[in-house]
Amino acid sequence: MSADPTKNPEDPARTDEPGEDGGTGGGESTVTVVVAAAANLGIAVAKAVAGLISGSSAMLSEAAHSVADTVTEVMLLTALKRSEKPADEEHPLGYGPERYIWAMLASIATFVGGAVFSVYDGVHTLVRGEELGDPLVSYIVLAVAFLLEGYSLRTGVKQVRREAARLHSPATHYLRHTPDTAVKAVVMEDSAALVGLVLAAGGLLGGQLTGSGVWDGVASVLIGVLLVYVAWVLGRSNAQLLIGRPLPEAMRAGVRAELLTVPNIVEVLELTTLIQGPTELLIAAKIDFRDLASAADVEWACERAERQLRERFPSVKRVYLDPTPGAAQRRERERGASAE
Repeated sequence: MSADPTKNPEDPARTDEPGEDGGTGGGESTVTVVVAAAANLGIAVAKAVAGLISGSSAMLSEAAHSVADTVTEVMLLTALKRSEKPADEEHPLGYGPERYIWAMLASIATFVGGAVFSVYDGVHTLVRGEELGDPLVSYIVLAVAFLLEGYSLRTGVKQVRREAARLHSPATHYLRHTPDTAVKAVVMEDSAALVGLVLAAGGLLGGQLTGSGVWDGVASVLIGVLLVYVAWVLGRSNAQLLIGRPLPEAMRAGVRAELLTVPNIVEVLELTTLIQGPTELLIAAKIDFRDLASAADVEWACERAERQLRERFPSVKRVYLDPTPGAAQRRERERGASAE
């Protein structure tokens, strides 16, 4: 179809062509999550060993951070796999929303496993103090972790940029609004991990220069606050999608415009849209058909409307159209009832 000005090229929920895996980024999302999980697992062990050797609460907080991230990525992998199951009799609309349940649990894991421990450990250090050991091992681990986290972040950012470029959208806009919360979680958590590593290094350096564990405790608390923010953002995004997020206004306008190009459709009386997954959109509408249209005309109009919507928005998986009397017909019916 030719380009249409009612399309919103900057909207991340809009997709152009499905990939070989049936979506625009499902396969890439899995690779991104696997890379992040592998990196975080190794980093968590190294940080824990370094934290025990140096006696640094910030390093132990970073170890908890990496453990939480690893658990998060395992949950995200579960979400990606389970959401790919086809629709069946018990779940006629498919399993797409299940990814948001697991992603919500992943954000809770980030909060409980990382944020709570980091804040607690930091406060404990500020109150009780700590014995500082040799920080050399911690510095080495932090440097290696920074490289690994940077590589993991690079993988996620590359996917975000590819998808954003495909949709002619700024990468930051895509990241804020994408319904692919798996890649969003990886990018946010890896970004937070890099900031956390810098904070941990600052805590170690401050303690080494002053001989006080206060710097380390403050760094630990700040890491916890950072994780609280990440968990809140990811939790809110998944909650919105679980509750039911509609297509953006510009896309809804495009859907209305597309329906009105179909012969025998007079008016779109009510339009309901729902994002069920990154590549699963549902459209339901009450339609006023031409009064003189036959039953066959209405049936073929519904078929054509669905075909056109799928061509324009490839992520549309389900279209339900309900023939409904328009305002003029209702007034005529009311006048007839009054006359009787």
